[in-house]
Amino acid sequence: MTIGVPQERKAQEHRVGMFPCGVRALVQDGHSIVIERGAGHGCGISDEDFERSGARLGSARDAWGQELVVKVKEPLQEEYEFLHPELTLFTYLHLAANKELTERLLASGCTAIAYESVETDERRLPLLAPMSEIAGRMATIKAAELLSKNNGGSGKLMGGVTGVKPCKVVVIGAGIAGAQAAEMAVGLGADVTVMDINSDVLRTLFYHLNGRIKTQHSTPDRMREEVRDADVVISCVLIPNAAAPKLITRAMIASMRPGSVIIDVAIDQGGTTELSQPTTHERPCVRTDNGVLLYCVANMPGAYPRTSAEALTNATLPYVRALAGQGWRAALARDAALRRGLNVSGGVLYCRAVGESVGLPWREWQP
Repeated sequence: MTIGVPQERKAQEHRVGMFPCGVRALVQDGHSIVIERGAGHGCGISDEDFERSGARLGSARDAWGQELVVKVKEPLQEEYEFLHPELTLFTYLHLAANKELTERLLASGCTAIAYESVETDERRLPLLAPMSEIAGRMATIKAAELLSKNNGGSGKLMGGVTGVKPCKVVVIGAGIAGAQAAEMAVGLGADVTVMDINSDVLRTLFYHLNGRIKTQHSTPDRMREEVRDADVVISCVLIPNAAAPKLITRAMIASMRPGSVIIDVAIDQGGTTELSQPTTHERPCVRTDNGVLLYCVANMPGAYPRTSAEALTNATLPYVRALAGQGWRAALARDAALRRGLNVSGGVLYCRAVGESVGLPWREWQP
């Protein structure tokens, strides 16, 4: 099979859908790879690097014209023309927050398998996990930067110093991203509270971090109190395939001190605050009426594209090999995790959570 890897066109998105090591593995399997010229430049990967790995270079149309296309982010409006019934698209889609794209994919007749929907029997999300790790760590780094007065923050150093209390950091959601955010914040010396509705997850994280965090079972009243007193809120709540719940209300944000920071890691799924709107790395924050900085960058790991692209390739390569070697129908029939990743095919929506989020009919796919 010939596999296409287009250049990403989302604002400040520098990742690439396949690292050279993945290209070499697929070529050894007997497949052909077409890489759009310049696709790896944002990661420091030259066209020559891809050619040495066995890829052929081409235009965007060449890359998109293959039977299987591997990307990082969802197609943008300028790429809709490349969608067609014979295409199998494998990428992050986040359709629960994007009805327009859902309808365009359905209208095109293509088969679209979403990284974030691939789910094991143990409820793990293997293709979301590496980006969640990066986004969680990055969330704490960005929060520490934004607290600087030069960046519009409160002027507090996250870890404080001798004789001066550290900042209070509240992490909402104790999954992979939340755990990474909490670990980074503890490492910087912050006073960290992690909230979740799952006490077992909180207990595991508490002992993993040797008791250096506080934990709170999440209820609206407790969240209201914790958010009000926080210097930094990092929201990492995830409901797989569904729109993120609006847990942080306007009133909660209005109660926070000027210069406080909210990092909404869940913005890909619509965000968890009532004020969240996607931003870019170029203009990452909006300032609320009471001076709170709200960071809602929709492709956070794109700021560290070299690490992100390599980690993503490590995770996606086994699934790409299956899709290329067996075809999407056989690959999905043999792998339940990959089967759960199917969002649309032949004009039919096959993901229940997406259908319920965007108000479109859906049905289960049968091998």
